[in-house]
Amino acid sequence: MTQQNQSERQPAMNEETLLLKPTKGWISLDLKDLWRYRELMFFLTWRDILVRYKQTLLGAAWAIIQPLMQMVVFNFLFGNMANISTGDIPRPVFTFSALLPWNLFSQALSDTSRSLVASRSMITKVYFPRLVIPISSVLSGLVDFIIAFIILVGMMFFYKVPLPSSVWMVPVFVLLTLVVALGVGLWFSAWNLHYRDVRYFIPFLTQFWMLATPIAYPLSEIPAKWQSLYMINPMVGVVEGFRWALLGGDPVPTLALVTSVGLGLIFLISGLFYFRRMERTFADMV
Repeated sequence: MTQQNQSERQPAMNEETLLLKPTKGWISLDLKDLWRYRELMFFLTWRDILVRYKQTLLGAAWAIIQPLMQMVVFNFLFGNMANISTGDIPRPVFTFSALLPWNLFSQALSDTSRSLVASRSMITKVYFPRLVIPISSVLSGLVDFIIAFIILVGMMFFYKVPLPSSVWMVPVFVLLTLVVALGVGLWFSAWNLHYRDVRYFIPFLTQFWMLATPIAYPLSEIPAKWQSLYMINPMVGVVEGFRWALLGGDPVPTLALVTSVGLGLIFLISGLFYFRRMERTFADMV
């Protein structure tokens, strides 16, 4: 009987033990952990989508109402009052097409910056790569983007705007939008745990950033001497590129495109390293 009990307990002694230690310094990203927890990432993305429309009066219709109302306001201010030309592109299509990548960016930035605080119960109770949380917050905004994109296609059909040969570039600029949003969002999500007034700064930042982005007006309206400085904004190349890919017209200035890609990668890579460096303090600060 004693030998049988010892043999039954023997497998338990050979089980692999996972030892978790706090990280130190500027550690490697260890991105392979994200693949191991990919199912958790998909689950959190789906959770964020459900929570966004739970107990709402209009549900997913908000994904259409918000850009439509923004389009009406911008068209009145920049069209009827300022009389800024949009060239051969009908103004509603011109404005709405720029609002799609911008709203994807601003929503992702807002959700990512507060994602760690909103998931405090998970962070303090169970181990998983914390990068899963901000990434799932960014991905959840794609549902709103797809819904609004369908409306944009309908508007293009109504106004008889043909699809250009550059339409295949649309997914590229959507990906670039997510890269910029995640890169900036990683910095703010980590800061938000240490400085809770970051959540008050984000709305102000997005409003100012939106006005500094060519959404309701073309890039050509910016004086030539200021365009180089203006293109430091990475969303200039993103918005102009998305609009060019979908509606055609003049190609995106090389400087704007290079700046968007370069700054997007800088924000993303530096944000990943900073996020991982600060990850060891999340459970204490949350």
